Amino acid sequence: MEKQKIRLTQEKETLLVPLFSKAFESQRMHPIIVDPKAVEILQAIEYDFAALQIPKQTLITLAMRAKKLDDCVRDYLGRTKNPLVLHLGCGLDSRVLRVGARKGEWYDLDYPDVIALRKKFYQETNHYHMIWSSVTDHAWLKQVKENNPACIIAEGLLMYLHENEVRQLFVDLQACLPSSEIAFDAYSRLTARSANKHPSIKKTGAHIHWGIDNAKQIANWGNGIHLLEEWYFTDSEDIPMLAYWDRVLFRMMGMFQVAKKAHRILRFQL
Repeated sequence: MEKQKIRLTQEKETLLVPLFSKAFESQRMHPIIVDPKAVEILQAIEYDFAALQIPKQTLITLAMRAKKLDDCVRDYLGRTKNPLVLHLGCGLDSRVLRVGARKGEWYDLDYPDVIALRKKFYQETNHYHMIWSSVTDHAWLKQVKENNPACIIAEGLLMYLHENEVRQLFVDLQACLPSSEIAFDAYSRLTARSANKHPSIKKTGAHIHWGIDNAKQIANWGNGIHLLEEWYFTDSEDIPMLAYWDRVLFRMMGMFQVAKKAHRILRFQL
């Protein structure tokens, strides 16, 4: 079978970084996350991943990020009779398969050219849907069926938006899907400024815009918005399984609040 050539640019191209991370991690002896679909897709596309220059620390962090967000979805699915899941900026991620979603409605959303690529590897069903749209064009919300409050996931996405765009997204999600939960990863302001020097970001031409230091400030964006969890990568249960120097690095990071908050996962009630 002829391999799929990748022709994506800027933030769209960055979807290849978590894809590679999950495929790479899946083949380690003691993986943080196992993702056979990522391995399958990686083998089916033509792309020079070496050009991304992905550091080992990034590979580890992205695997931890995916696992934590998977856990958020599993928790929601386990306590919801008729679930609704929205995965914003889904890229080529296989979360719908990893968490074993078999009931309710699931929507994966991304840019039209990303969804066109995604459809070469995933098939829609009566319960699984793909929406092609920019996340900032909120007309896509009209395609979501009315249901219970949703579980909304934004992985590696919101930092590419401007703060006013993130804020408006929260406001519109709350208006359309009140009492929903949203889980996402966020940078500190310092990290947001320095992340544009990351080799993978520089290679793709993407640009990081948004970071936040005090997560509780998001609660001021609307009545009923409140912080449920602020999770640090230094709290990961997988750290003891890492190589010695990686364990040392995470322990050192855990000693300093500025390092812990550089990149973390936030979960809010809307």
